Amino acid sequence: MAEAPPTVFIIDDDDSLRRALERLLSAEGYAVETFASTEAYLARPPHDGLGCLLLDVAMPGIDGLALQARLARDADALPIVFLSGNADIPASVRAMKLGAVDFLTKPADDENLLAAIGAALGRRAAQLQGQARLAALSAREREVMRLVVQGLRNKQIAAQLGITEKTVKVHRAHVMEKTGARSLAELVRLVGGGGTGHQPGAV
Repeated sequence: MAEAPPTVFIIDDDDSLRRALERLLSAEGYAVETFASTEAYLARPPHDGLGCLLLDVAMPGIDGLALQARLARDADALPIVFLSGNADIPASVRAMKLGAVDFLTKPADDENLLAAIGAALGRRAAQLQGQARLAALSAREREVMRLVVQGLRNKQIAAQLGITEKTVKVHRAHVMEKTGARSLAELVRLVGGGGTGHQPGAV
């Protein structure tokens, strides 16, 4: 069975631009869904596969930046490439700080647009691989991982879970091995969570 192509979700209130982008991306082999508003996009079921958003900045109702801020609360949110009608530097800075892959000015050059979409899909692929690695953890390993990324030390984790510190170290080693994380910082990024005010503890 052939693998489904990546999906690009185009959200723009300009009908002619949506159609032009859909033609371009369909010709490149992408599955494409188009929406005239952010509200229309939010009404669809979440997409859990390979995909990204191609998002206009200025739109009636919930604009592109507001949608990005809303989606940023979800660790599984699709990567975003922004399209803006003008070179809005404050908006581009805000978008990039919130994790946008790129911020392009209309009319975007096809080559730059396709490169940005490729980068967004690469980020999404890494995200999905990370989720698959996390799914391989046992229930106890998940518990240990949750406390590790909160910054608790092995001794604190052992006391909280009612196990020995040696057992914590074993579970912690399994977590690092199964997730492929090479450091605590990388594990935190993979989980998509943050700390609880604790500083990361020593192994």
